[in-house]
Amino acid sequence: MSQTIRRIELTGRTIVLAGTAHISQESIEEVRNIIGEEKPGRVCVEIDEGRWRSMSEGRSWETLDIGKVLRGGRGFLLMANLALSGFQRRMGSEVGVKPGEEMIAAVRTAEEAGIPYTFCDRDVQVTLKRAWAKSGLWNKAKLLAALLESSFFAEKLSSEQIEKLKEKNELEQMMAELAEFLPSVKAVLIDERDRFIASRIFEVAEDRVVAVVGAGHLDGIESWLRRLDSGEVATDTSDIETSPPRGAWSKVAIWIIPVLIVGLIALGFFHSGSRASLHLLVRWVILNGSLAALGSALCLAHPLTILVSFVMAPFATLNPAVGVGLFAGLTEAFFRRPRVSDLERLAEDVTSFKGFYRNRVTHILLVFFLSSLGGAIGNFITLPVLATGAFHR
Repeated sequence: MSQTIRRIELTGRTIVLAGTAHISQESIEEVRNIIGEEKPGRVCVEIDEGRWRSMSEGRSWETLDIGKVLRGGRGFLLMANLALSGFQRRMGSEVGVKPGEEMIAAVRTAEEAGIPYTFCDRDVQVTLKRAWAKSGLWNKAKLLAALLESSFFAEKLSSEQIEKLKEKNELEQMMAELAEFLPSVKAVLIDERDRFIASRIFEVAEDRVVAVVGAGHLDGIESWLRRLDSGEVATDTSDIETSPPRGAWSKVAIWIIPVLIVGLIALGFFHSGSRASLHLLVRWVILNGSLAALGSALCLAHPLTILVSFVMAPFATLNPAVGVGLFAGLTEAFFRRPRVSDLERLAEDVTSFKGFYRNRVTHILLVFFLSSLGGAIGNFITLPVLATGAFHR
């Protein structure tokens, strides 16, 4: 038996886990064969209903409203989603396989054989929102940078290398690197989903089940299935099915930098007089605004977008409920409104740096991201400058 196929004998039921690589032709054939050989009473697939509709129906982006996305505070989330989608599509195109094609093969094979099937993954939007909510600004920037680098600059993998990624030692190394680089993201993307998928499989398993899952989930799902079978844990996963509420600390933390900036400028006034205080204020506005404007300029944004980035950066700092990226992104969307062709090409354009930069939807997201990042860097640079100036006579 292949090392990516695991037969788990539980109390009164058998669960066969078929570990796959999501852009592997070999995985597609293996899935079809294992369902045909096992003739299970049910097939489970590691996908949610929304993603299934997207893949099987060829979802269009024509209804995307980029302004609504930015106003809803989902700019970072959409950008990460698109970068991840671009990475998967680019890798799949190199071996002639669309991402998730083995999941489609599993469902189609089950339908042809008259076998009921179940989508057993957590809703992808919940997963992304939880990962995003558990990441600070720095981790968000690291995640986006890693995704963009993978999408545009990572070395190409052959079909043989992709198959090798299903081997346990390769997977363990990847999981260890992810846990070290972004532990909160790994916990949501891998650990929580291991538990969720195992719980759904356990709930629907009556006799014999074939579950088609990513090879990286095999160990985690098997461990949870055995714990569920022993009664050690319950199948209730309600605690990981919603976005985590913001804690009291996170609500307070966003005000730390604004309070420090205002406090240092006020301190400069009481310690060195109004002229010194005004000088500190000007320094902060120039540093904060200039770096936010630079972020927009790096995207070749509209001149008025660059001006808005400079002017609004200080105001956005003092009101953490909004960010300078929101103002910059909405301004760019006003002057360079996405065309129908941009929405139609979106899935293709996110697979290349040129396309990501050229498409007006992703261009707006880049303006949003880089102006936000520039403003944040400007604030951190300003703090020691203000602290020094506040005590200087």
